[in-house]
Amino acid sequence: MIVFVSGGARSGKSQVAEQRALSAAGDASCYYIATANVYDAEMADRVSRHQARREGQWVTLEAPLAIDQAIAQVPDHHAVLLDCLTLWAGQVLFGAEPNEEFSDEQGLVLLGRCLRDAQARGLTLVIVSNDLNEELIPDQPTTWRYVEFIQCLHRWLAAEADSVLEVIAGCAMEWKR
Repeated sequence: MIVFVSGGARSGKSQVAEQRALSAAGDASCYYIATANVYDAEMADRVSRHQARREGQWVTLEAPLAIDQAIAQVPDHHAVLLDCLTLWAGQVLFGAEPNEEFSDEQGLVLLGRCLRDAQARGLTLVIVSNDLNEELIPDQPTTWRYVEFIQCLHRWLAAEADSVLEVIAGCAMEWKR
């Protein structure tokens, strides 16, 4: 089962996604795929607080770019939370190193491979992403490319997912079941 959870920054989408993954896991461990690169003290603090909260019931796999390799490590029929697609998209387009950059098409193919692998192995894959259309977008080509890529990923993922949720102020609205 593929579950897509979106919402604005700090809307509560990660908490909603965690509950979905935990419900799907039952008594088994959940796998948490973290796509954030730890660039500064604030991000490092957020990551350590999240890991402490999840200790015991979650297995954390860090995958800023290679989400397919992280999903391949998850045992069949387990629950996986991928948080967050927005940060992963930035790695795809702009990588930490110039030779790590992918094209938009390569990023979409990689995400598609992850979904097919999860479905074939009976995984519940819960994917979290930020809605970026809440403000006017700056008139910069790089920013437009990023937003267009996220919009493309969201449209495709919403079509492919079994369930689509939007979180606003901690309340989840299910748009697709």
